Amino acid sequence: MKYEISGTVMQTVSIDLAPGETIYSQTSSMAWMSDAIRMDTHTGGGLMAGLKRAFAGGGLFVTEFTADRAGHVAFAPRFPGQIVPVTLRAGETLVCRKETFLCAEKSVSLDIFFQQRLGAGFFAGEGFILQKVTGPGTVFLDLSGEVVDKTLAAGERLLVHAGHIGMQDPSVSINIQMLRGFRNILFGGEGLFLATLTGPGRVWLQSMPIMNLAEEVARYMPGGQGERGGGQILRTGAEVAVVGGILGSLFGES
Repeated sequence: MKYEISGTVMQTVSIDLAPGETIYSQTSSMAWMSDAIRMDTHTGGGLMAGLKRAFAGGGLFVTEFTADRAGHVAFAPRFPGQIVPVTLRAGETLVCRKETFLCAEKSVSLDIFFQQRLGAGFFAGEGFILQKVTGPGTVFLDLSGEVVDKTLAAGERLLVHAGHIGMQDPSVSINIQMLRGFRNILFGGEGLFLATLTGPGRVWLQSMPIMNLAEEVARYMPGGQGERGGGQILRTGAEVAVVGGILGSLFGES
């Protein structure tokens, strides 16, 4: 298998397959392919495997692309961003946000990953159920906006605004931390909590979370609907944050 990533803001990855090679993606990701490629859509390991992917924000079905003879297939993400290729060793794992997986070699497994901390699941911008990919093989992951790759030393902490976490090594733990300062909370526009990443391990940060893009688009919806919609998002976020403070005190998380 050979691949080439093209573009800047809206990238595509074009993959050349030798006869018999297979790559798979979640549905609605393929952009174009040669007539040497055969498609096969299925649940990817049975109904339970499909349901687990659906719980993690993916699709019930996956599509395999197999080369009957030498050919190529290209994939494109749905949002502006950067395609990150990662070659995993046997047993090596990455934890990803729900919308990050684009495609991978057939030898790479796609599964679900559960957040272990209640507060992090609610307020770190990740959710309780994430995706994880496990090698061996190459996987192509789609992050929104530009990507910054950081390596954290053991015990090193990084505070991140919710939604900017793209993927990380499983050795990196996620928690939440309440902002300090009354004016920071009321007027800083960052909410009540920040996600806290603690090393060791690598983390890939994305510059444009999809929620940020959606809120900006909503502001310009005709008839003033965008402003009301955006306000509703902000009000809901504030209400959720208050509940989070209560839950954090009950469960001993800060």
